[in-house]
Amino acid sequence: MDRRTFIKAGAGAGVIAASGGLAAPALSQGAAAKTLRFVPQANLANFDPIWGTQYVVRNAATLVWDTLYGVDSSLTPQRQMIESEEVSSDGLTWTFKLRTGLKFHDGAPVLAKDCVASLVRWSARDPMGLMIRAIQKELVAVDDRTFRWVLSKPYPKMLFALGKNNSPCSFIMPERIAKTDPFQQITEYIGSGPMKFARGEWVPGARAVFEKFTDYQPRSEAASWLAGGKRMLIDRVEWIIMPDPATASAALQNGEVDWWENPIADLVPVLRRNRNIRVDIGDPLGNIGAFRMNHLHPPFNDVRARRAILAAMSQEDYMRAIVGDDNALWKPIPGFFTPGTPLYTEEGGDILKGPRNLDLAKKLLAESGYSGQPVTCLVAQDQPALKAMGDVTADLLKKIGINVDFVATDWGTVGSRRAQKTAPGQGGWQMFHTWHAGADCVNPASYTAVRANGDKAWFGWPDVPDVEKEVTAWFEAKDINEEKAVMGRLNKAALDNVVYAPTGFFLAYTAWRSNVTGITKGPIPFFWDVAKG
Repeated sequence: MDRRTFIKAGAGAGVIAASGGLAAPALSQGAAAKTLRFVPQANLANFDPIWGTQYVVRNAATLVWDTLYGVDSSLTPQRQMIESEEVSSDGLTWTFKLRTGLKFHDGAPVLAKDCVASLVRWSARDPMGLMIRAIQKELVAVDDRTFRWVLSKPYPKMLFALGKNNSPCSFIMPERIAKTDPFQQITEYIGSGPMKFARGEWVPGARAVFEKFTDYQPRSEAASWLAGGKRMLIDRVEWIIMPDPATASAALQNGEVDWWENPIADLVPVLRRNRNIRVDIGDPLGNIGAFRMNHLHPPFNDVRARRAILAAMSQEDYMRAIVGDDNALWKPIPGFFTPGTPLYTEEGGDILKGPRNLDLAKKLLAESGYSGQPVTCLVAQDQPALKAMGDVTADLLKKIGINVDFVATDWGTVGSRRAQKTAPGQGGWQMFHTWHAGADCVNPASYTAVRANGDKAWFGWPDVPDVEKEVTAWFEAKDINEEKAVMGRLNKAALDNVVYAPTGFFLAYTAWRSNVTGITKGPIPFFWDVAKG
């Protein structure tokens, strides 16, 4: 029996006792109506949304921490914690004023000094933050509610940087916590967001709990993604960790959980047959799969070895491993940007088109100097999409003569180990898989993974001046036509130098019980305005 058949059989028959994995207390009828049990995409193994970029951490962080601005569903930044902002006529001085009445979960007021410390920490890790930091002359608190950011040259996308949805978001923390070294994890989880983190109930690998913050003051506007009023209609959100899809499916069908973030496509027919379950595409902007290579160590420090992967890989193989036989759920992309968006381009993408060329891949690999040493591939087994991609990669690498050191582990461990720059034999790595939300990949502004600024780049640390030149050109473009021209050159430079290998574009489902209302499509599971009948 193959994997798909086994999972379908187990999920459909409910043969797995889902409640056995929950280990959760029974709730009274009233408490149950105010408690939402949610199955996230992965275990919440760590909880510092600045130190790392894993989506599961970002998603939890949106409950606990707030941001100065937040993008709405059109990716337009709107005021969130900010009451007003002023920018000087020369574009060099930004002055921000906080809303009144903002409080942290420990009762302390949110002050300008907290914002300054938080932005200092965030800007040390975020690509847009690093751009601002490079032109920063001063970032200071003026008074308790006002802070000023002075630059040496204009940065027109300032508000987008402060409100963007991709990791790391510029979450505001108390000054004492924000002063933690940005390359070390925080150990205190106090924010000013709509939910408090119940640290005493956090059991990594099993459960994370969030409780309503009664002193939170939502904005008056309607909620839209990270913008507007974050009104919590639920008193308690329990994240129940279920890495096995069949177990999660059975739990949702039995009413033991209320919402499953990302059911695998194989189980959607089973879920749709249950009249008490609703299933839909979670985010129409979809996702871009990624085969991430380490540019610091052999063999992928040589561009020829990276090009060998592009020549050999079949995006169809990767996508069918993730979504199955439904062609409506995936498409090939000869590039890095989200299909169907205004700046999408395929320029320079010929190496990903047409029949796959294993002979060329072997030739490029030999020219790179590869001589059979083990190549460490980190593969998260608790993320079905990543496990599927890892299995395809292992087979592909063997076909072109690479000796694969296949490290089957969990996503939390991948998140920690991928930050290591040491040699693979000393705890480092040579490749891992992930995906990037389509909302993050519409342009270079918040697209962390396409940047190639060496030591400051995302994991893998590509150093490609031609890519960075085009990123700068995009920020300086005067109109949409210039932006489009730059995007073509950027896509080509990123493919020529193989910043990473895109494995294709795919859509993913989300599923919830029919008595749950208010679920919004987007790149994050938004819990505000969600109610349970």
